[in-house]
Order: sequence, then structure tokens, then C-alpha cells
Amino acid sequence: MSVHALRRSVLSLAAGAVALPAVAQAAPAAAPIDTGDTAWMLVSTAFVLMMTIPGLALFYGGMVRKKNVLATLIQSFMICCIGSLVWMVAGYSLAFSTGSPWIGDLSRVLLRGVADNFHEGIDSAFTLGAGTPAAVPMTIPESVYMMFQMTFAVITPALITGAYAERMKFSSMCLFTVAWLLLVYAPVAHWVWSPTGWVAGLGAVDFAGGTVVHINSGVAGLVCAIILGRRKGIGTEDLSPFNLTYAIIGASLLWVGWFGFNAGSALGANGRAGMAMLTTQVAAAAGGVAWMVVEWMRTGKPTALGIISGAVAGLVAITPAAGFVLPGSAVLIGLIAGAGCFWSATWLKHRFNYDDSLDAFGVHGTGGIIGAILTGAFAYGPLSATASNPEGTVASVHQVVAQAEAVGVTVVWCVIMTTLILKVLDLVMGLRVSPEEELEGLDMILHGERIN
Repeated sequence: MSVHALRRSVLSLAAGAVALPAVAQAAPAAAPIDTGDTAWMLVSTAFVLMMTIPGLALFYGGMVRKKNVLATLIQSFMICCIGSLVWMVAGYSLAFSTGSPWIGDLSRVLLRGVADNFHEGIDSAFTLGAGTPAAVPMTIPESVYMMFQMTFAVITPALITGAYAERMKFSSMCLFTVAWLLLVYAPVAHWVWSPTGWVAGLGAVDFAGGTVVHINSGVAGLVCAIILGRRKGIGTEDLSPFNLTYAIIGASLLWVGWFGFNAGSALGANGRAGMAMLTTQVAAAAGGVAWMVVEWMRTGKPTALGIISGAVAGLVAITPAAGFVLPGSAVLIGLIAGAGCFWSATWLKHRFNYDDSLDAFGVHGTGGIIGAILTGAFAYGPLSATASNPEGTVASVHQVVAQAEAVGVTVVWCVIMTTLILKVLDLVMGLRVSPEEELEGLDMILHGERIN
């Protein structure tokens, strides 16, 4: 099977596997490594890593007050360190080994067996879901696939920091990241992207992380914002961003890195990757325009912060759809997401009085939900068609319902488990700095450093 349609292949095979008897089947022989596919995936992996450091770090760091800039930057950097190790030790195994429809097993703990395909110093391709009816031969080494997925696991908890910016303890953040990756991210990644995942069996599709990354992180951010409470001084103090130049540079790096995020999710240098790159570009542009227009009409001024937020909203919304829709549909998705995320980050947040500091839920949660559902409304079958599924994923009411089911189960699991993790951490060590420490700023209080 070609990796040109791998995402759809995994989902359709998983859906078919639900009805198959539980009998052992021999895994398909591993295909030889395709050097073009491997080269593209190495580049895409580096692009996605750039999205976290320095992209997201600068994007968030530019939006907080001066006394919290270093603390915000180092959150993304430290999560990159922690997330990489957690993914290597157990996260990858729990997400992508066969196990059950609910969670993977421990066969790849500490990456055991990842080097088994080396012979005379040369690696060969591996089979995703080997030993199951849904096994999919790959054309890249497992080390590359594992590393690509690691960068997704790294950025997802980093996105959550935007919701609790300027008030969470650094020590609590570190432990929260470990627990959240293992208990929330890895299971959802397994449900959606593993050949044996049960959400894949529903027929839902997620090309590059609308549910796994954006809805997951956005909803977790909303839970964090509610449980930690509002920042001191909202409504009475100036909470305006310290340096929007940082934020614009960060958003620009996110935009460029997103090509690795979305086009890389084709898992090969192929036509579907090219289409995913094109849809990503036009959706981001449409999101930026939509937010600008709505804000301009409402407030009389198009802000720099609003325009970059709109572009990111477009990027978020196209993520689940990038390999399933045509460019015209991508523009519509971007326009809807730009306007919808503006509404979520302004009216909705103020209506319910929660302090999603940097709009993690407003952009990622809302944009992810919009994109996931609209994927079912705009999917163009030939983009994802395979020999086993010649029609591909086609827009229909049934597909919209399947997408909504995937959104619903992700939201419910994320809310329950994120709440549990936060409550335990709060009981054991506390989550939030004291009011006096928050007033002084996290840079000096937590790290003993400041921007001069």
C-alpha cells in the first residue's frame, strides 16, 4: 500500500477490522525505504519542532507582560525537553503499538525494537500495526515516524500553556505535562491514529491533529483556566502584551512550520502532501482576513494581534481537513474559523468570565472543533481514495456525524482526565503562585531572572 493515502488507509482498515474475527494474521512484508519520502519526513519533523521552539515560545512570549516573558518562553522550551523524553520512554508505545482499541501496549517502551530492522548498518521500513488485520506497510524508518510523532506530542501540551499563562507554578507545569501526555494525549492519539484505535473505527478522520492536538489542547486549556482562576488585575490593571513584535515573529514561524505539520502528515513526498500544503496556505490567509474584517467592523481598527490570531485560527481549522479537501473548501474553512475564533476569544470568553489568557481554547479548541466537523462537510473523495476504499472519504451527513462523535469523545475524555490531574496536583503541591508572587512576576519569582 502506498503512503500516498496512508491516513485514510489506516482509518478504513481500522473500521473494517472491527467486524473481523480475532484471528492472527501475518503482517505484510515491510516495504523498502523510499529515500524521497524519508527526506521529506525528516524536513517536516524539523519544521514541526520549529513550531514549538522558537515559534510558539515567541508567539506566547510576546503576548504576556514584561515581568512574565522569560517564564513564558521557557515553558515551551522545557515542555519540549520533557515531552521528548516522555514520548521516548512510554508515550510512543502507548499511542502506536497495537495493544487494544483503547490504548497501546508496552512493547515499545524505551523504544525497544525500533532498531530491529537494521541490517549491515542499513535500516529498512517498518509496518504500522504489525500483526493485526489493519497492518500498514510504511516507506520510512520507524525512527523517523516516531520522531515525527514526537514533535506533535511536544507541541500539544505547550499549546495549553497559553490558557494558564502568568500564574501556574513551574514545578506543577512540569508534572502536569508528564501526566497529561501519558493519560490524555497518548490515549487519544491511539484512538484516532493507530490502526487498532476505536475512534478510527467510527469512520472519523483527522489528517494532522484537529482532535488529537488542537481540540485536546484547547479543551485542556479551558479546564486549566477555570480551575486556576483569573489573573489578578483583570479589569483594573494594564494586561496588554509586552512585545507584539515577538508575537508576530512567532506566528510567522508557526505558519511556515505548519507545512511540516500538515503536508508532513501525508507521510511521503507525494501529491497529497502538495495538496495539503496548498490548502494550509489558503486557509491561513483566509483566517487572517476573516478575523481582520470582523474586528475592523466591530471595533473600528484591525489589530496586529487580531490578524495573526486569525491566521493561526485558519491553520488550526485546516489541520484535520488538509489532506481531504480542495483549496476552495479550505478557504471557506479558514473564513469560518477566523470569524468563529474571534467570537470565541472575545464574546464567549467574556460571557462566561473565564481567563483563557492567550486564547488557547479560543483559537485551538474552537478552531479544532470547526475544522473537524467541516472536514465531514467538504471532504473530496479522490484525495483519500485507495484500492481498498476507491471512493475515499466523501462529504456526507454520515461523515459529519462521525466527525462530531470524534469531537465529543475527545472533549469528554480530555475534560475528565485533565480535571483529575489538576485536582491531584493542587492537593499535593498546589498549582498557582501566590498573589504576591504573581504581582512581582514569574520571571524573578520562579527563575531569578528578568529582561533588562
